[in-house]
Amino acid sequence: MNKDIQSIVLTEQQIKEKVVAAAAWLDKRYAGKNPLFISVLKGSVMFFCDLVRAMETPVQMDFMMVSSYGAGTSSSGIPKIVMDLAEDVTGRDVVLVEDIVDSGYTLQRMQNLIAGRGAASFTTVALFDKPSRRKVDVKADYACFEIGDEFIVGYGLDYAQQYRNLPYVGILKREIYENK
Repeated sequence: MNKDIQSIVLTEQQIKEKVVAAAAWLDKRYAGKNPLFISVLKGSVMFFCDLVRAMETPVQMDFMMVSSYGAGTSSSGIPKIVMDLAEDVTGRDVVLVEDIVDSGYTLQRMQNLIAGRGAASFTTVALFDKPSRRKVDVKADYACFEIGDEFIVGYGLDYAQQYRNLPYVGILKREIYENK
């Protein structure tokens, strides 16, 4: 375990089992279709790759970078699109893959953006849902895990661009991020 981690909350195996279940749910939902999967970088990249590899349905992939945290531990409330899509979503079934739905601001912004661009349908799959921090009335269509208000890192989730490569998810020690 990394020295900065207080405790591990989800093991690599627990994550893998939920990713496989999410892939099966998506395969059933999109059987016979060719959806466009969008990874919200950087946090969802580990989940995104494992998810699409676990699927049987052919998918197209694209990437978007949206930031609302910076180097902090809470959302600024103003999601900023840092990198936009390369693909046209008009008339497409779009699946947004998120690392975590926290305040809901990013998901709300993405829903409005994709709908405004003429997508035929919009589905959100999140690795984590943190409803205790929700500021707007949105939720993922499928969430692998519901978590409390701990500050977690690993499996793509970061603090100040660190810890993304941990194969598990753990609670970051408070002294790492307090008073920074």
